[in-house]
Amino acid sequence: MTLTREARTEMLSRAPLFMGVDEAGLEQIGERAIEVAYGTGQVIARQAEVGTGFFIVAEGNVHVVRGGQTIATLGPGEFFGELSVLDGQPRTAKVVAAGPTVCLALATWEFEAVVRDQPSVALAVMRGLAGRLRGLTETDRH
Repeated sequence: MTLTREARTEMLSRAPLFMGVDEAGLEQIGERAIEVAYGTGQVIARQAEVGTGFFIVAEGNVHVVRGGQTIATLGPGEFFGELSVLDGQPRTAKVVAAGPTVCLALATWEFEAVVRDQPSVALAVMRGLAGRLRGLTETDRH
């Protein structure tokens, strides 16, 4: 799978994370992102290592593993690696390709450049993080 810049931008526009990001922001992400293919079982991100990239699943699925347990499975349009990129701390989980998988990857410095230049991207990432946090902290008692 080799995506053109236009195809990357189109794929990003369908990703829930980037709802509300304008065309300029999507194009900038699409220009800076690189396409990386992974085979079944290949480790994409290692727990406890400081990450240097933010990933968006373009095709296939990945398992998010912590303590030997799969805690989530992510598919096209979903993202991972953002925490380590944002705070420079070690990754909180391992991410493994569940089958043949293609991700769009943004190196930390590319991610930071997009966020500085495109405030709508920063807002989208904050909303995505807030959604994940809310999902983890809400209970039926609230």
